[in-house]
Amino acid sequence: MKYQSRKKAILLLADGTIFHGKAVGREGNAFGEVCFNTGMTGYQEIFTDPSYYGQLMVATNVHIGNYGTNEEETESDSIKISGLIVKNFSYEYSRSLADSSLQDFLEKHNLLAISDVDTRALVSYIRDNGAMNAVISTEVDNIEALKKELEGVPAMSGLELASKVSTVKPYFYGDPNAIYKISALDLGVKRNILRNLAKRDAYIKVFPFDATFEEMNDWRPDGFFLSNGPGDPEPLFQAINTAKEILNNNKPLFGICLGHQVIALANGISTYKMHNGHRGINHPVKNLITGSGEITSQNHGFAINKEEAEKNKDVEITHVHLNDNTVAGIRMKNKNCFSVQYHPEASPGPNDSLYLFDQFIDNMKK
Repeated sequence: MKYQSRKKAILLLADGTIFHGKAVGREGNAFGEVCFNTGMTGYQEIFTDPSYYGQLMVATNVHIGNYGTNEEETESDSIKISGLIVKNFSYEYSRSLADSSLQDFLEKHNLLAISDVDTRALVSYIRDNGAMNAVISTEVDNIEALKKELEGVPAMSGLELASKVSTVKPYFYGDPNAIYKISALDLGVKRNILRNLAKRDAYIKVFPFDATFEEMNDWRPDGFFLSNGPGDPEPLFQAINTAKEILNNNKPLFGICLGHQVIALANGISTYKMHNGHRGINHPVKNLITGSGEITSQNHGFAINKEEAEKNKDVEITHVHLNDNTVAGIRMKNKNCFSVQYHPEASPGPNDSLYLFDQFIDNMKK
């Protein structure tokens, strides 16, 4: 079997810390920002989520690969993470709905992975020291050269990545005969977001990350959507300007994650890089409007400035993260606009947050 004679591999962090393991699949190097996801399931959706572009993903669940993969469960057309770090990698799978093993899936997309890593120690280290750049490598005897190469990898702060995952040309999604028309700005959109909008009788035209308001409005949509995506929101000058124009024209607007941050920036509210970010499927959020709690799926390394949001007379904080009291949602008092810092389409609650899509449809009806 392939896994009986696997090569040694390492995870080298930017501060020089090394974790040892064994290579899964291909050999070589994979660079990126190391982060962790606490979800017990959903690894295929994580690997193909464009928001994870440029990141080395640590899976905190001890077994990864045990239920295989299914082509219907991808969130984009390819794996978007830079590399994978796990404790136990399952080469065999038992789920009847799976159409391939995770190993075959990784090899198909040419992804470097490392297993047999002490992920509990690794996650504990990242929690204490913060997310940082790292490299997975099978060149275990080439540490000094890897350190030098790692020094040249750009930090996530200030890094614009939406252009790396956005569509190049506009495309349509859903039923052309649907009641509602939505112009969506693709900053790294997940397929399941489009599915949830289409389920609600919407036909979506998806635009590249740098589309202008005029280009998106020419289609005469009933509403506008700003998607999730990777990287720092502050360099997205065109997207921020597009959001300002949408708001100036008082069009219905909904944003998720990176889209939420862009809407905040369009209102003069700054963003910042978090120590670790939120990545998992059990994050507790309180809806301050209804008083209800929601179990949410989250994936973000940046957040909006809470103090600035509280001082902004045009903005109301609608949701907070109960673990650290960060802003999880806002709405504008004088515009038809709201946004959240989590993923309602992922439904880990399972359906605690789906009302947000209905709320967007209701806003377009008005």
